[in-house]
Amino acid sequence: MNMNEESVEGSARRIQVRFVTKLGEPYKVPTTAIAIPADLARFGLSSLVNALLQSNDADHQLEPFDFLIDGEFVRMSLEQFLLAKGISAERILEIEYTRAVAPRKEEDPSLHDDWVSAVDGSSSRFFLTGCYDGLGRVWKGAGLCTHILEGHSDAVTSVSIINPKGEETITVATASKDRTLRLWKLNAEGPVNNPMRVRAYKIFRGHKSSVNCVAAQTSGEMVCSASWDCTINLWQTNDFNAEDDLVSKKRKIGAQVEESQLEGEAFTTLVGHTQCVSAVVWPQQESIYSASWDHSIRKWDVETGKNLTDLFCGKVLNCLDIGGEGSALIAAGGSDPVIRIWDPRKPGTSAPVFQFSSHTSWISACKWHDQSWFHLLSASYDGKVMLWDLRTAWPLSVIESHSDKVLSADWWKSNSVISGGADSKLCISSEIPVK
Repeated sequence: MNMNEESVEGSARRIQVRFVTKLGEPYKVPTTAIAIPADLARFGLSSLVNALLQSNDADHQLEPFDFLIDGEFVRMSLEQFLLAKGISAERILEIEYTRAVAPRKEEDPSLHDDWVSAVDGSSSRFFLTGCYDGLGRVWKGAGLCTHILEGHSDAVTSVSIINPKGEETITVATASKDRTLRLWKLNAEGPVNNPMRVRAYKIFRGHKSSVNCVAAQTSGEMVCSASWDCTINLWQTNDFNAEDDLVSKKRKIGAQVEESQLEGEAFTTLVGHTQCVSAVVWPQQESIYSASWDHSIRKWDVETGKNLTDLFCGKVLNCLDIGGEGSALIAAGGSDPVIRIWDPRKPGTSAPVFQFSSHTSWISACKWHDQSWFHLLSASYDGKVMLWDLRTAWPLSVIESHSDKVLSADWWKSNSVISGGADSKLCISSEIPVK
């Protein structure tokens, strides 16, 4: 093993450390204290742990590791870290190691006919994409398209799986610059060799401008939509009394009459934003969160339609997600390279509790991991997707699969990242060990 950059033999000063981990076999090393050079940083520590693992198992494959001291990631030499944190080097230092959160595999890109503006990876069986060619698509994996959702007359801006844990029949929603939302029913086990073309069974009209985002209530009974017209509309998705509540229309194209599609109107409109509403999320049954170009994040009571909370950050906002500890942290990004995170449970919540600023252009997407309090991803017009951990200010990994702006990104199957961009590519970065 080559450790030329940080040679164990080359340092005069040594400190006593004990390596510990929450990982199971075969990643455990002896917990006895050993003396190591104080100038080792992440690379040298990773090489050392790999050497200890190989001493117990000659077949061990080299693995990148990350290291924490007192719950904080080490992103400098041990000596610098101890000095910065005021930790004594005289005691035995306990260093926790974990597998580095970074993709082990990059799938071949799935090409679209135009910009890939939206993705949803909330189902482990498939994922959705929305494209500027006006089509939605359902995928079982890289290059494996099962359904094409056709009917929008302009770019698809947002896609949402309404029942990600449903049975064979799934319902999805799409939003478009054509001012409509559409609902689709399809069988997730569709053909791969010849994608099935599907028409929407419901069309929602009512927004006066482009629809930017659609999000489903946790029960799946309603969806909400955000628009350039500064409003948020709520729509019923269930089919109860559909014939009474909705108008069934047949549209004629050429000599053919299409099958009838139900059309409905919003039953509630949330008014309060003064500029374009760019994002909505519906994390709890009773609450909707929205982000806007008016620099605000708002929390709404679904039953009363009242605006409960306002957060202002002084920047145009493009994206929003709720997650982290207690599923209570608010992450948002917009017209600068900074991802901001608020904790509304703490006093003085007008100021973010975390700020990440490694991107170099607008933030287009941010998404919490569904099984970790610490991890989230971000996407940017700088062409990069970054993976973050709240325990360090530096990105854990930078994914550079795209050659142009990244417009959308999401986690998929908990260990993959899907992303779409202005290069017309859908990229999948997989085998990411988030614990």
